[in-house]
Amino acid sequence: MPLLPCPRSCSVRAQCTLIAALFAMSILVVLGATLDLAIRSRIQSDAFRQAEQVASQWSPVARDGMVPRPIPANPPVDLIQVVDVHHRVVNSSREASATVPLSRRRPPPDARFQPYLECPPNDRCILLHAIRLTPAPDAGVVYVGIPEPDLLAAHQLEYAIAAGIVLATGIAAWTAWMLVGRALRPVEAIRAQISQITVSDLSLRVPRPRGNDEISRLATTANQTLSRLEGAVEQLRQFASTTSHELRTPIAGLRTQLEEALLYPDDVDAQDALRSALTTAGRLEAIVDDLLLLARLRAADPLPPEKIDLGELVAAEVSAQSSSAPINVHAPAGLEIRGSRMQLIRVLDNLLANALRHAESAVEVSVEPADDGVAVTVTDDGPGIPPAHRERVFERFVRLNDGRRRDPGGSGLGLAISRDIAHTHHGTLTVEDSPRGARFVLWLPLISG
Repeated sequence: MPLLPCPRSCSVRAQCTLIAALFAMSILVVLGATLDLAIRSRIQSDAFRQAEQVASQWSPVARDGMVPRPIPANPPVDLIQVVDVHHRVVNSSREASATVPLSRRRPPPDARFQPYLECPPNDRCILLHAIRLTPAPDAGVVYVGIPEPDLLAAHQLEYAIAAGIVLATGIAAWTAWMLVGRALRPVEAIRAQISQITVSDLSLRVPRPRGNDEISRLATTANQTLSRLEGAVEQLRQFASTTSHELRTPIAGLRTQLEEALLYPDDVDAQDALRSALTTAGRLEAIVDDLLLLARLRAADPLPPEKIDLGELVAAEVSAQSSSAPINVHAPAGLEIRGSRMQLIRVLDNLLANALRHAESAVEVSVEPADDGVAVTVTDDGPGIPPAHRERVFERFVRLNDGRRRDPGGSGLGLAISRDIAHTHHGTLTVEDSPRGARFVLWLPLISG
């Protein structure tokens, strides 16, 4: 949403400059109006004070009837008149009118000294001071006036203040334009660099400006996001390559079997060919189902969690297994977690099936509290997993030689799916040291933890 209503082409820089200019203008207008009033008041006060001093000098002289004709005056106080009760000019200075009084207002008897501002039609205003000679009803009045200065009369003061406001607003706008431009320069560099990044080349990174301000942190976050995106795209490419390779082999075998059955009907048993093709199709179906499950785990929204007693769930799954190798289980009740029951059953089935496939005589399963969580340990007494391959077994389609020998039809996705399910439950799935065989540990957080 833009900061101010403006065309779509209006940039953030222009908006910030406009805001700064409007803010500066509003402040300067208030200051200018205050300054104008203060200067006007000061000039008028000085003029009234000068007029009062001159009027005070001529008032006793006029009261005694000793005023010379014409009345001598010294600029800027050059408008002096003595006016009788009938508003007739009795005496005046050369610059003042000899017939028209400076004002027709008379000070009251109880307030003989009065300042007036008189503005005749089509003429300059006059700042004058009036002194009533006596409190008597027929007393005359001495008027002493000063023409309003050009600074006030011609509005020169307002023009000067307006010019100052325009100049200061322009300086504020130019300063805001430069400062915002300098601040947004790294953003423009980041935008230009991001525009060059494509899916085919995610190795580029945006420039990170110096300091630790918001733009610097934005660049850091963008680079971290690009790194994660690059890693995700690379994993996707590897996954696509590995998936196509894994699918190509059974598909090629299925095609070969069907072609042989069609080309050599006398040499190939049709029932055997169909059973072999059905087995291959079943392996393809298992691989596709596992791939779909992986996609759902990574892309779909998580299911609403439910409260699960992990000990009871493990005990139930162990009892449901049918195998010649015994399974010794220690799974106390009361260790509750939150999660998806069906997904956790998939993990337990994968771990139990893997342990039974490699066990020589027995499998040990235990459920114990560990680090604010609960650990499910599945241990077999088979050949075990070398330390160098303990992380590789969780990669997609990775199957060690012993696993291929014991389960040729496997998809190689079971452990990868199990680890992803553990991660979606905020847990972990690892291979740990064991005196004999392989030891898988599934850790999940307890509700109380």
